[in-house]
Amino acid sequence: MKSQPSASQRPVKPGGNDRPATSRSTGGPGFRPGAGRGPMHMGMPAEKPKNFKVTFKRLAKYLQPRRFALTAVFCTAVISTVFSIVSPKFLGRATTKLFEGLMGKMRGIPEAAIDFDYILRIVIILAGLYIVSAVFMFIQQFIMAGIAQKTVYDLREEVSAKLTRLPLKYFDSKTHGEILSRVTNDIDLVSTTLQQSVAQIITAVVTLVGVIIMMLSINWLLTLITILSNLLHTAAR
Repeated sequence: MKSQPSASQRPVKPGGNDRPATSRSTGGPGFRPGAGRGPMHMGMPAEKPKNFKVTFKRLAKYLQPRRFALTAVFCTAVISTVFSIVSPKFLGRATTKLFEGLMGKMRGIPEAAIDFDYILRIVIILAGLYIVSAVFMFIQQFIMAGIAQKTVYDLREEVSAKLTRLPLKYFDSKTHGEILSRVTNDIDLVSTTLQQSVAQIITAVVTLVGVIIMMLSINWLLTLITILSNLLHTAAR
């Protein structure tokens, strides 16, 4: 008689449910299903502050010792934005001079010619304006990066000191990934916000005010019509 094949020697059918039994880890204290995604909690939605005003005040407390550096960031952002806004006006002068010369030639005016010397001076001025704007933009980002890194350093020191004072039951009730996320991911988000969002907000506000002033200096009636039409279009949505 032939011996029957053992369970380990039996062929497994494709798509079947014959799988070797594996033990499932129940985890240590504080284990929760779905956790353990690493320190960054990849795939989990970012939490929003429960009270924005309180969160903003706490962040402002860390930025208060660096108010002079923030003032320098604001000033450099204003200078950079102003040079960027003024540049199109000079470009318009060069375009107007070029258009006048071309129209004069098309109409057959004998003394009509394109003033290339004037256009060249405008191009040199434009190049200088864009270079100065880029330099001040670089200074703004450099200072803001220093502010963000120093603020994050203070936050990490406070978090480290706080973790050493916490009782053991806190670590039993939290997963390792959640604690690491607070120390790494959340503080990195603060650094990104300070380094990018704050500078972008300052630049956006200065650009909006500067563009409106520039438009009013060119043609105040068309500026009012444009602003009113945009407001009506926004309100109609």
